[in-house]
Amino acid sequence: MSLKRWKRLSSEVVIDNGFWKYKMDRFELPGGKPGEYHYLHSPGSTLVIPFTKNGEVILVKQYRFLNEKDGWEFPCGSVEEKLSLEENAIKELREESGFTAGKIEKVSEFSPFTGASDEICHVFVASELSHSPLNGDETEEFEVKAFSISEFNNMVKTNQIWDGLTLSAYALNLHLF
Repeated sequence: MSLKRWKRLSSEVVIDNGFWKYKMDRFELPGGKPGEYHYLHSPGSTLVIPFTKNGEVILVKQYRFLNEKDGWEFPCGSVEEKLSLEENAIKELREESGFTAGKIEKVSEFSPFTGASDEICHVFVASELSHSPLNGDETEEFEVKAFSISEFNNMVKTNQIWDGLTLSAYALNLHLF
């Protein structure tokens, strides 16, 4: 059974900060009732699960301003307009971890904040890593560390990893862990 679709009447960018757009759409429900929908428009994101030749997983620790704490995460970032998803994933991996991948493969995708954003996060697995740093944004500072699968799983269980994107990518790809 196909569910009834809303009719988009208009779409307006309220704020554009260069990374995301806060938008307001006017719509009409199937019964004719009008409404407004406010949301964050994102070009999407790429997240990389990087594995070392020893089977360890690379995580980056970064400060999260809105939560006022540090967190361990997989390298991830917004899709740049001029890059393919794979190119963006490689760029994010290099900027955040200092590694590039000899092999990279898209394995899944998900919506990190359904109802509030139209973002789709594209998940890649990277292997055959080599050191190849790329300078990133001045707002980003990282600590990079390799963890055994056992250590990683324990960090998830003990809430040391609390980032929703990292946890979602992990859950979608449990067979790797």
